[in-house]
Amino acid sequence: MQENYLAKWLSGELSEEELSEFKKSEAYASYQKLKEVSSTLEAPDFDVDQAFQQLKDERIGNAPKVVALHPFKRFLRVAAAVAVLLTGSYFYVNSLDESVATQLAERSEIVLPDQSEIILNADSRISYSEKKWDEKRNVSLQGEAFFKVAKGKKFTVSTNQGTIAVLGTQFNVEARDNFFEVTCYEGLVSVMFNGNETKLPAGTSFVVIAGQLLESPKPNSVQPSWINNESSFERIPLEFVLDELERQFDIDVKTQNVDKNLLFTGTFSNTDLNMALKSISTPSRMNYQLEGDNVLFYAEKTP
Repeated sequence: MQENYLAKWLSGELSEEELSEFKKSEAYASYQKLKEVSSTLEAPDFDVDQAFQQLKDERIGNAPKVVALHPFKRFLRVAAAVAVLLTGSYFYVNSLDESVATQLAERSEIVLPDQSEIILNADSRISYSEKKWDEKRNVSLQGEAFFKVAKGKKFTVSTNQGTIAVLGTQFNVEARDNFFEVTCYEGLVSVMFNGNETKLPAGTSFVVIAGQLLESPKPNSVQPSWINNESSFERIPLEFVLDELERQFDIDVKTQNVDKNLLFTGTFSNTDLNMALKSISTPSRMNYQLEGDNVLFYAEKTP
């Protein structure tokens, strides 16, 4: 039997010759019974339009609410967001300040955009805006620094205790906890402290300790002593001398039965710890013990 006899038979397209041959096949009897049974079956009622409408209602009801965007409009929105992000990033990056910091027992030299020079003492930090330097020559300082300012428009140093303003000069500023000192070595320096202005000509200093303005001695050199690896003090409480010792040698200093308000006059080496300890202890009538990175100063009478 040809393979297509069954389909043609069901559709009534067999010729008499093909039908005669198909009836002789073994499968004909089974197909004939199936045809007779299927003719008695009835299909259930089915409303195509109603079913299609129901399907549409279900899909619309369950679908998430989406506002359709034209692809090009979506692209414009994304592009706008990227542009805003890039613009904001540009202004943010350009507003960032340059920052230089030193660790304990470390110094650093910085050349500013106008060729002014800064020497940064140990445990100190400066920051300034390189991008806006031509508009405003301003440096923020925490700690101590020596400035050699190139001549030009106003140059300011901002600290948390006061502001220093110059045109072109050399001066030193130290601004630490409860200690503020400005010394002018060349030119003229203006110091703003607590809303009051003080003019410092070359060879004068301005010193405030624990909020109290002190009479300060005249510097006897053309630059601060720490530039030459010595720390110098004149009638400065011992507390601040020991703080500087810690900064210069990265050590931990403790005291026992020692009056840290005792006024100290003298110098110590910033490169030789043993010499520094002797330079501090001898005039202050103290003894000391050095163990690793720890130093204990104690009164001579202390056992």
